[in-house]
Formats: sequence, structure tokens, C-alpha cells
Amino acid sequence: MKNWMPVFESNGKPRYLEIADSIQRDTDSGLLVAGDRLPPQRRLAEVLGLDFTTISRAYTEAQSRGLVESHVGRGTFVRARPEVTGPAADPRRAREQDLSMNLPPEPDDPALLAAMRAGLDHVGANLVALLRYQSTVGSEIDRAAALSWLSMRGMVPNLDRIAVTPGAHATMVAVLSILASPGDTILCEAVTYPGLRSVVARAGMNLIGLPVDASGILPDALADAIQRHRPKALYLNPTLHNPTTLTIPAARRMEIADVLVRHNLPLIEDDAYGFILPNAPPPFATLAPVQTWHIGGLAKCIGAGLRLAFTIAPDSRSSYQLAQTLRVTNVMASPLSMALVTRWIEDGTADRICRFIRAESAARQDIAATLLRGFEFDAQKHAFNIWLKLPSGVGRAELMGRMNGHGMGLMPSDAFTVLGPPDEHVRICLGGSISRVGLNNGLAFLANSLNGETWLG
Repeated sequence: MKNWMPVFESNGKPRYLEIADSIQRDTDSGLLVAGDRLPPQRRLAEVLGLDFTTISRAYTEAQSRGLVESHVGRGTFVRARPEVTGPAADPRRAREQDLSMNLPPEPDDPALLAAMRAGLDHVGANLVALLRYQSTVGSEIDRAAALSWLSMRGMVPNLDRIAVTPGAHATMVAVLSILASPGDTILCEAVTYPGLRSVVARAGMNLIGLPVDASGILPDALADAIQRHRPKALYLNPTLHNPTTLTIPAARRMEIADVLVRHNLPLIEDDAYGFILPNAPPPFATLAPVQTWHIGGLAKCIGAGLRLAFTIAPDSRSSYQLAQTLRVTNVMASPLSMALVTRWIEDGTADRICRFIRAESAARQDIAATLLRGFEFDAQKHAFNIWLKLPSGVGRAELMGRMNGHGMGLMPSDAFTVLGPPDEHVRICLGGSISRVGLNNGLAFLANSLNGETWLG
């Protein structure tokens, strides 16, 4: 028996889940290997100063994840790492990928994939109930899981302000329809998320971009724009901004929040990447809660195919308005997706997916930094993309044509620019289904293209 003890991360989870998570981490890292015996439950309870039932529940949770197995009279032992089994993947599904989106890297660890599939087994066991019409904003169990997830970013709103919504994009449509009407003005960053531009244009609203510096939008420019344009809301993507990768630091967030509170201007906080950045600054929902519609999309931190977001309304009345609007536009988010995410949050799989995406993104940024050394681009260690400034003489349209077929997503600055004419920038996505080898080859080809070595012929 190893002298193993769990390491707590103080992430707000119940102790039994933290112990199970610690077993998970240590089996993933190799600190615990198949056949290792864990400490007896009573002994571990005494050492940690916890109830025996907490330890028993932790070991049961670890066993449900396939991490350990218990034998009466002998103890609890680490199981061999599970292999991914089941029906063969449909190759027709593998081809489906929208390279115009900013994609997270896809999990490839067998143990993690096995845990993800175990979540599907749990959903399957509840299949009939999940095929019913259900609450527009999610069942109580799903909203409780959302609260548990959001609390890791320091947000602990009342449950009646939380809605499980059908993806960030659909939620944005709903929130804008509550806050504004055709002809009204919405503020945003000078370079912003293309989805916002599409939604605002389709709704017949006006979009005005605000100047930014290295810390984000300028508070004085925001205050001036409020006075001049009488906007109905401000939209921000404050963490690992798409496409520039900029994260607004805490001090600037406080300044922006002060302006919003002073002018009582609603904020749509698109926190798509908030869980990807370790130790991210506090969300605006904690700084100006009365003004903030917080949209915590799961597309980037867990998976886009889920089409889910955890949304926090400013108050109970706003939450009711959101529910009524979503009922008209979407009826409800998919109960199947909600049940899967709830299970993954409860058993720690969601956190493992997020950790994988975070680590893999950092590794891919290292590859980009090496292969594109000498070129000018904005990047952040855990971002899914870089924001590349093209060298003189290289046009963004022609570069995109050259890169076609290399399995990498490129998007020109035209799609993002709100303030002023588009410049020669291109967003290069480093994620998706492409492997590290494929990324290495694609970026090497990109570097050669930027150097002019493939422009002839």
C-alpha cells in the first residue's frame, strides 16, 4: 500500500468529489498505478479529520468512474486504465467540422474518452424521461449543476437567476431582443466576435465599436459613447478575446464596471473562454451583477456540439423575461445534452475535459510560437488561436486560398472589424480535429507562405 493522501484544490466542490478528483489526477499522472491499494477508509477519515461517510462516498464515486475496485476484507485498489470500447465510429461523422469557428482541441486520451462515454451510459439509463418537454430554463438538478460549475469562477447567484440555455449564440439573440429594438444601438470592442455582428445586423440594430488599448476598451471612450449614442447595451468578450486573445485585467474591469453602474448600462458578458484561462480575472457578473447578463457558453470549455450555455440574469425579473423569450424562440435546451453535462460536472469529467483543453491549447501555442518566430501576432498561452498580422505584400484573401486543404481554420479581419476599415490580420485557429503533427505541418506551410516561398507556380 502506498502512503497516498489526496490533494485538495479548494475549488468549492464537496470533499468527497475532491477526493475522487485527486484519485483521478494521480491515476492520470501515474502517481497511482493499477494494483495500488488505497488507505483504509477509517484511517483516511481520521488523518483528514473527515466523517467516515465522506470517505466512503468518495471511494464509491471513484469506483463509479472506473478508477478503483473494492474487495471485501482486502481493501480498495486502483484499477487498470480502461480502454475505449464500443461501436466503431461512423467515418461520415468524423468529416463534419466547421473550420470557420474557433475550435478547441479534441480529447484523445483513452481514459478521458472512457469517462465521457460513461456519461452517455448514464444518459441512456434515463432516456425516456429525457425525451419529454421540460422546463425552458433547465430542471432544478441541471441548474444546480450549473451553479456548481459557475461557482468555480466565483459566481454564486440565486438559483432562480440561472438558466441552462441552448448555446451562447441563441442566448445572445434572446438577451438582445429583451434589451433592444430595431434601430437601437449596441456597443462592443472595435474588433469583435462575428456572431454578434450577424445577430445585431439581422435584428436591424446598430453596432458601434469602441477603441481599445492593451488592457481592453477605454473607460473614457465607453462613457463618451454612452452620452453620445444612448446605447441599450455593451457586449464584451473579456477573457481570451476572440480573435485578439486579449484578456481584460482586473483593474480595467473595475473601471469599466464603474462606468456601467454609473450609467446603468446593461452588459452582455460573453465568457466563452473564462474556464480555459487559469486564474482568470473575476467575471463582470461579480463586479456589476445588476447590470450583467453573464453567458457562460460550454462550446469552448467542454464541447460545441452540446449547444448549451449557463446564463445568469441580472435579477429574478430578468430571468423570467429570458425564460419567456426562450420559450418563443427555442422552447428549451436539449434535455439530453443537459443530462450529459450535469453528469460530467457531478463526476468530475467536465473538469477533466476543461483541463485537457487548457493543457493542449498551451502545447499548441508553443508549436505556433516556434514555427512562426519572427512574424508579428497576438497570442496567449491558453488561447485556441493566434491573431496574425500579415507581412507587407501578403494579402489575407490569397493566403486563405493557399491554406485551403491544410485542416486549419483561417478567418480574415473583415469578419471581426467594427471600427475602421479591416487591416491585414488573419485569425489562425490551432484547435479542432487536427493533430499536433498536422498542426506542425500546417504552420510550417503557413510560415513558408508568409516568407513568399510558395507564392509562385
